Amino acid sequence: MSYNIISDYRNDDGLRALFNALAEKTFGLSFESWYKNGFWNEKYIPYSILLDGRIISNVSVNIINCTVGGKKRRYIQLGTIMTDEDFRNKGFSRILMEKVISDYSDRDGIFLFANDSVLDFYPKFGFRAADEYRFRAVNEAQGKARVSRVPMNDINDFRAFLNKKTSLTSRSPVKTDTDDLLMFYLSQFMQECVYKVSDKNCYIIAEKDGDTLTVFDILSDKEIDPAEIGSYFGSEVRSVSFAFIPENSGGLEKYLYKEDDSTFFVLGKTLISDLPEILSFPALVHA
Repeated sequence: MSYNIISDYRNDDGLRALFNALAEKTFGLSFESWYKNGFWNEKYIPYSILLDGRIISNVSVNIINCTVGGKKRRYIQLGTIMTDEDFRNKGFSRILMEKVISDYSDRDGIFLFANDSVLDFYPKFGFRAADEYRFRAVNEAQGKARVSRVPMNDINDFRAFLNKKTSLTSRSPVKTDTDDLLMFYLSQFMQECVYKVSDKNCYIIAEKDGDTLTVFDILSDKEIDPAEIGSYFGSEVRSVSFAFIPENSGGLEKYLYKEDDSTFFVLGKTLISDLPEILSFPALVHA
């Protein structure tokens, strides 16, 4: 069986179409609009096996440059790990994993999120499962909402938001250079999730579900008390959960977080030593 390993082909229309075909078949999603909007850049690198004119297996590299407690880190996240159902259990994922780990052995660590069906696979490459921690709070404030939704309907809205973001700071101790991944979400699945606080230079990325608010990031020019975030959305919000780690956790409850059908795996001494500071990577960094 003759195959080729190909990578970093985002600007090749034909290969990108083959990649999208496998992603749609496996996960029901396409990366095409992400590409056409200009957000698929050099930091998302698919490693794929090309066989008989088809991409049959893939492991994508996400370059995650960040600071952790003021220390610069170069992490790699692996995502979009998939093999066509007709070619599973033939060792293709193993070939790609070995290639990627070898190519990025100089990085500070590698992490990924695996579903429950493959929990025995990643330890074969040295990965270990790690706990994730998050924070939550109860909102007891009364009153009306002080936020308004920010339009995120087209490329002009996306660019306007990113332009505003350049003058703001993410209120997390783990600061990532991942606007590409952020816009994968905000330009497609979370277009209704960006809010502006009326009396502050502050934007909140959050999702409301009944009386529960999930906060994905806080962007502001001044320090914001996360314990007050619920009050910005009014008395309809009763509980607030944070899908990132706030830089100020005073007044918040820390808890062990476990997402259904997902396990956090890590590889690398530096990353493992950083975990007590990281606690969990922001949900908007997940690939």
